[in-house]
Amino acid sequence: MKSLTEIVMPQLAESLVSAQIDKWLKQPGDPVDVYEPLCEVLTDKVNAELPSTVKGTLVKILVGDGEKVEVGTPICLIETEGSAAQVPDVRSPADGADDEDGHPSEDADQSMRHRYSPAVQKLAAEHQVPLTAIKGSGLGGRVTRKDVLAYIENPPRSVRADTAAEVTLEPKLPLRTTGLHLTEPPRVPEVEVEDKADGRRGEYFIDVTPIRNTIARNMRQSVSEIPHAWTTIEVDVTNIVVLRNKMKDEFVKREGVNLTYLAFVMKAVVNAIKDYPILNSVWAVDKIIVKRDINISLAVGTEDALLTPVIRNADHKTIAGLARDIDDLARKTREGKITLNDLQGGTFTVNNTGSFGSILSYPIINYPQAAILSFESIVKRPVVINDMIAVRSMANICLSLDHRILDGIICGRFLQRVKENLESYNLETKLY
Repeated sequence: MKSLTEIVMPQLAESLVSAQIDKWLKQPGDPVDVYEPLCEVLTDKVNAELPSTVKGTLVKILVGDGEKVEVGTPICLIETEGSAAQVPDVRSPADGADDEDGHPSEDADQSMRHRYSPAVQKLAAEHQVPLTAIKGSGLGGRVTRKDVLAYIENPPRSVRADTAAEVTLEPKLPLRTTGLHLTEPPRVPEVEVEDKADGRRGEYFIDVTPIRNTIARNMRQSVSEIPHAWTTIEVDVTNIVVLRNKMKDEFVKREGVNLTYLAFVMKAVVNAIKDYPILNSVWAVDKIIVKRDINISLAVGTEDALLTPVIRNADHKTIAGLARDIDDLARKTREGKITLNDLQGGTFTVNNTGSFGSILSYPIINYPQAAILSFESIVKRPVVINDMIAVRSMANICLSLDHRILDGIICGRFLQRVKENLESYNLETKLY
């Protein structure tokens, strides 16, 4: 027996009461499976895909692209075959769903094997990867972005040996060879171009998204309330470059993520904060609150926003642990899978502006924190050492500080400690 089910806007977080439909991924008449994304929604905190709670056919869209709705408002109607259709067909391990290696067996549920998310399709198209050749590890055999990345890094031997031009498996080169690389070229925001009556081109219009509006509000609040001051120091990172070049291939094989310079920088910063805990504080009018936990906010840019996911208890992590967290948070942010919990609780921000070639920047403090540090691009420069000129790998570190809490002398000492920590790395440094 067929029935109509209303899909309502869920409460994506406790503090959110509304959300905006960005675009529909399904159209009336399209089949929909349980957990399959129906549309993309925008909030003032995060962007997310809204999955279906039932299996059936999308009959009617009640809220159009760009419209904002309150939590609990119906957004579409799905025709279902009954209550049985609302339960995903997932076999337990006892039914032979997985083989001994943890991968879906040939007899496992493959109902979503040929359903691909927009992110998966885009990644596969960029690297010309045949999706039909990839075994999916997701629900119902669905191919995930992680499956595509694993295929790109370790293609089957038969494909590896194939030199035909039909398949190109090498990923595109990053924009830089230092810092936290972009995994893909930034997308250009879509704009509406209006032509004037006389045939000349008019203005460009870009809608302000809830996230962009939040960024604007926070930046304005930071600049208007916090008296900013800046200071910069130059650091010799030659030893880090040598150490990373020695360890990066082995690290990728062992951990499955890149060993970036940012992990070394973050470890040096965290150790310096231990010595100067006042950097890990906030202004509270009649008090200065010094935070006990060192939770590092990591500035991650996407094509249309800047988010600051948090690495909690960073002082308890090794260089390898920080590298894993950096990769995980950066990937989740750029895939639009970051959660509100990932963005809360930061006490000090590290920004890797060197990843896009910057050599000097004046970052705005991540309100209400007391400071933000930017690590700039690594550049080879001639340096005088013992009255002799040597070519060394150098980088600038820029610190923005809240002058209500911090003064030049304490921040100068803090930066000197960061410099000492960075320049103390050598081939004997342990990653774990």
